[in-house]
Amino acid sequence: MVRIKICGMTNLEDALAATALGADALGFVFYAKSPRCVSPLRATAIASRLPPFIARVGVFVDEQLERVKEIVKECDLDYAQLHGSESPDFCRQLGNRVIKTLRVKDESVLRQLSMYKAPAFLLDTYKAEMPGGTGQTFNWDIAARAARSATVVLSGGLKPQNVAQAIAAVQPYAVDVSSGVEASPGKKDHEKLRAFIEAARGA
Repeated sequence: MVRIKICGMTNLEDALAATALGADALGFVFYAKSPRCVSPLRATAIASRLPPFIARVGVFVDEQLERVKEIVKECDLDYAQLHGSESPDFCRQLGNRVIKTLRVKDESVLRQLSMYKAPAFLLDTYKAEMPGGTGQTFNWDIAARAARSATVVLSGGLKPQNVAQAIAAVQPYAVDVSSGVEASPGKKDHEKLRAFIEAARGA
């Protein structure tokens, strides 16, 4: 069964709603330029109230390695999701607690899978001026090829209306959504959350 990650959590109400509806993981963005950015203090306050067995994921963009480690420890995160130009060596130093994001522009992304050797890869839509959160899909055929040899978390433009189709096309380990279930940046629409999770589970 595909796992479901809801990203861009900024408040406890949305976090508890997502987990009650069946999300497996929640994402906290530590990137100052994002409208969904939260402080480590706020993320810790939310994460400390979550039920057992929910994975806590920190999202970073070209952050210093020691700062990533510090926030992972401070917030008791399970994974660091790296959305920038972090090197394979940078990822290796985080061990098995890293998810490397690769932005898909074309098939060249497939060569990067073996370069990084990360435990999991989040595939997102390439947009030059944005490290993520584009709200746009990409060629799922490329993601399907990646999923044959790597643990793939599919992202990029997913929403209740297309997530079942995406899962059928790619067969990913997990799906990741943020803007597709929002009422406004950083605030989730609970009916969209319900619809997304039900569609993903139904797939």
